[in-house]
Amino acid sequence: MTDPTRPTPVPSPDRSDARQVGIIVNGVTGRMGYRQHLVRSLLAIRDQGGVELPDGTRLTPRLLLAGRHPAKLAELARRHDIEDWTCDLDAALGDPGWPIYADFLATQARADALRRAIAAGKTIYSEKPTASTAAEALELARLAAAAGLKSGVVHDKLYLPGLRKLRRLLDSGFFGRVLSVQGEFGYWVFEGDWQSAQRPSWNYRSQDGGGIVSDMFPHWGYVLENLFGPVRSVYAHTATHIPQRWDEQGQPYPATADDAAYAIFELADSVVAQINSSWTVRVDRDELVRFQIDGTHGSAVVGLFGAKLQPRDVTPRPIWNPDLADTHDYAADWIEAPDNEVFVNAFKRQWEDFLRSYALGTPYPYDLLAGARGVSLAEAGLESSRLGRKIVLPELTLA
Repeated sequence: MTDPTRPTPVPSPDRSDARQVGIIVNGVTGRMGYRQHLVRSLLAIRDQGGVELPDGTRLTPRLLLAGRHPAKLAELARRHDIEDWTCDLDAALGDPGWPIYADFLATQARADALRRAIAAGKTIYSEKPTASTAAEALELARLAAAAGLKSGVVHDKLYLPGLRKLRRLLDSGFFGRVLSVQGEFGYWVFEGDWQSAQRPSWNYRSQDGGGIVSDMFPHWGYVLENLFGPVRSVYAHTATHIPQRWDEQGQPYPATADDAAYAIFELADSVVAQINSSWTVRVDRDELVRFQIDGTHGSAVVGLFGAKLQPRDVTPRPIWNPDLADTHDYAADWIEAPDNEVFVNAFKRQWEDFLRSYALGTPYPYDLLAGARGVSLAEAGLESSRLGRKIVLPELTLA
């Protein structure tokens, strides 16, 4: 598993307060696995000297890159001063020196790899969705729980600056009683004929696990659940607005997966969320995602980074007159929420929390069962669109 073509690395100075943890990183040659998880998270944590624990010691990731392409792995290892890589996943899983398995494979390959890692007794950290079906995702959660294994699933949106500001507003009682959430997400993904697409072609083939519902509904599920309450039901309409796209080789192919979804989610305490998700919309908002939260005492408009709020005591008094243009500057009535803290990369922040939880043996909330709820919501959304009716979500348990 050590790359024989690389010279022996120069050892870093000994630190009495440092300890290492071995992490198998599978799927690192993909876009998300490389950019967000390897470079911006694990390598950033390594280069900062690890994650500080309450007793003052620091936990540093030692990485083993896993995948199918030896030349790509060797190049990534050389470029980032990583000593170990392998194309033999089973051998890596059988080595006790690598107690954590991190999975960033394409969705259709993930469940099998996670099942093998669970059988090997590894701690699990996975991208979402964790499986192609809710039944399989729940099976993985139950297998990990039965084996007594810690697991974590990416919930990166919760760590974004905008949503952390929203969390502060919720915790302070700013909204009073929350009434509704309106969300707009998306951007135009080029078809690939006259400009190359910004996303891989498999995202638009249902047979390869593509589709905006399977990609984004797990995100909306954990955002709604952790900020406003459990999702009770969903009514969704999906569409494939662009029926033909062009792949990475410039060849046309039929787009069989949904590229837009329009959904209403019913939450606990009668909160209603309406979220549009689309890869066929042109952006006319401050950020790629925008949520408006309305409550009895105030409202907020939140993006990935920014958050604006409007308390009830400064809410203007609009009067609708279709015969006269309204000259009031409504945008000026909103107050920008301050940062009040230093925000770091959301993926990195979650990795740091997970590694602390691993080292301390504390419960971790965003586990494989949480991941299964996300897959269940996506599955219900697709079923709702197919049947043309509201779908009540089942309660998922480890029993």
